[in-house]
Amino acid sequence: MPNKPKVSVCIATYNGEKYISEQLNSILNQLSTEDEIIISDDSSTDATCEILKEYASKDKRIQLFLDQKFKDPIQNFQNALYKVSGEFIFLSDQDDVWMENKVSTLSQKLESFDLVIHDSIVTDEKLNQMYPSFFLYFGSKQGIFKNVLRSSYYGSCMAFRKSLLDKALPFPKTKEIGHDLWLGLVAELTGKVLFLKEPYLLYRRHAETFTMRGLGGKKRSIYKMAVGRIIMFYEILKFLAKYRFGTSKKTQ
Repeated sequence: MPNKPKVSVCIATYNGEKYISEQLNSILNQLSTEDEIIISDDSSTDATCEILKEYASKDKRIQLFLDQKFKDPIQNFQNALYKVSGEFIFLSDQDDVWMENKVSTLSQKLESFDLVIHDSIVTDEKLNQMYPSFFLYFGSKQGIFKNVLRSSYYGSCMAFRKSLLDKALPFPKTKEIGHDLWLGLVAELTGKVLFLKEPYLLYRRHAETFTMRGLGGKKRSIYKMAVGRIIMFYEILKFLAKYRFGTSKKTQ
């Protein structure tokens, strides 16, 4: 396709040796020769970096940023996102599997939307189906208040335009708002979001998964949840003040 927008895939890794090869294979098969995969590794102590180096030595589309010491997945993803050069950006976890036509379908949708999030099939570690629709299981949908209370924005199922990333960076300096939720909120506040009901991901759940949000993960106290929501609304208001003031100033 002439003048096809470049795709950048960002992966934040940490001790992902068990599944990273399967994930990379499912992604690379869908990218063109001009696309890129940006991988930032945060203090892995297993064979993850060795596996990544082997892939990068054989495929020039893979760019590695190893030996990061963030100890924080949000900062690790932010590090990768600062290095993208593509117009369409996809986030990827290290242990899932992309289904066929994910890149082509979401790229087409991004011609009309700022952010697209698709459904996924929830599986166990061997990719046996647990739930046919994450959207239905989790009640995923748009809405600022809805997503502050319970986020529908999972990075592994998201793609967005570079123009949205420029608005969203840097991420708020709090662990109360994940990078993916922040991107979703900024997209709702400033652009157009599409929830795509078709699944394009095998969403693998296993013992080493960083978070099981809504799928058996550890619950926080009501007090901590309330404080977290207050922080989220504060960051949203701060963003709106900065965004609207900056936009109006540019138009003067």
